[in-house]
Amino acid sequence: MDPRQQEVLDIFTRTRALLTGHFVLRSGLHSGHYFQCAQVCQHMDAVERLSELLLGKVRGAGWAFSTVLAPAMGGLVIGQEVARQARARYLFCEKEDNVLVMRRGFTLSKGERVLVVEDVVTRGGRVNECLEIVRGAGGTVAGVAMLVDRSASSARFDAPAVSLLELSFPTYPADQLPAALAALPIEKPGS
Repeated sequence: MDPRQQEVLDIFTRTRALLTGHFVLRSGLHSGHYFQCAQVCQHMDAVERLSELLLGKVRGAGWAFSTVLAPAMGGLVIGQEVARQARARYLFCEKEDNVLVMRRGFTLSKGERVLVVEDVVTRGGRVNECLEIVRGAGGTVAGVAMLVDRSASSARFDAPAVSLLELSFPTYPADQLPAALAALPIEKPGS
């Protein structure tokens, strides 16, 4: 693990954002590990540092953008801080009838370059919804930036993507749980 990834992991550990137990993820899969980014978001110094590191990767990739779009809930805080540091406009999507949408009068201009920012990706569903929203609104996707890619690089986007940390903890469908995991009480901490 490179020093930057170790720093990110240390931040998650220090803020008690990396949990162990038996969790049902937003995807419906079960896991013995959970990233509760809300724990990190209590600590503005950690949010500022994580955003600085994430923005460094985005700039290193050469992506130009004028707007950041984040899905609610998980991406809200980190997306806003990335936008603040980049001096970019900040928008967010939220659920309406169980589908992500831009509300509150948010709009994109034709060709507006948008960076999608998310906290943790397991399957990439919310990121893909955001990509569709950007394109459907006439914007151009600059890229995807995420704190943690826990998909083992299996989440696919039709846009370039970077993450600060790539960790692959096993996930299981409810009917295929290992005995040790099934024996633990189930928690659904929320994304």
